[in-house]
Amino acid sequence: MTSDSPGPHGTPSPRVPPGSPGPELLGTRLRHLLDRLEAGVEAVYTDLGMDGFRPRYAPIVRALAAAPGPCSIRELAQATGVTHSAASQTVAQMVKDGLVVLAPGEDARRRMVRLTPRAKELLPALNVEWEATSGAAAEFEAELPYPLSRLIGEALEALDRRPMGQRIADRAALGPGAGADSDTEG
Repeated sequence: MTSDSPGPHGTPSPRVPPGSPGPELLGTRLRHLLDRLEAGVEAVYTDLGMDGFRPRYAPIVRALAAAPGPCSIRELAQATGVTHSAASQTVAQMVKDGLVVLAPGEDARRRMVRLTPRAKELLPALNVEWEATSGAAAEFEAELPYPLSRLIGEALEALDRRPMGQRIADRAALGPGAGADSDTEG
C-alpha cells in the first residue's frame, strides 16, 4: 500500500513520513506496542503488591474464579480467546509461580486446573485492577481513529482466512519485486 492509497474500509491512509517503519516491521511494532501496554499493567500489579504477576495470568485467574470448579486447559483457552498451546504455556508458568495446580481429569489425557489459595487471595486486588484496566483501555481506544480491539479482531479473521505464512509463500513464488507496492510515482 502506498502512503496515498486507501486504508481499511476505504478510509484515507495517513501520509507516512519518509523513513517511517512500514508494514515490513509490522510484527516488531506490534510486539513493541504489546510490551508497552503490558509494562503499564505490570507496574500496577507491582503497586498492588503483586510482584511477578503477569498480565497474561489475569484472564486465566478470572476464568477459574468464575467457573463452578476446576477447568481443563481447553476450556481455559476457549474462555480466554487464546490457542490451546498458549493456554497450556501460561498455565505451566502459573504452576511454577504457585498460582494454579494441575490434576488429572476423568480422561488421563485431560488436565484440570484450579486456583491455589495464594491466587484466591489476589482476587480482590485483581478485580479492582481489572475494572481500572478495562476503563483505561476504553479511554485509550477513544483516542485512536479506529478501535484497536476491533482492528485486532479483523486482523485475526484475515489471518484465519489466509495465514501469514501462506501470504509470504505466495509473494515469494511471484519472484523479487513482482506485485510489490511502490511509493514512487511513474
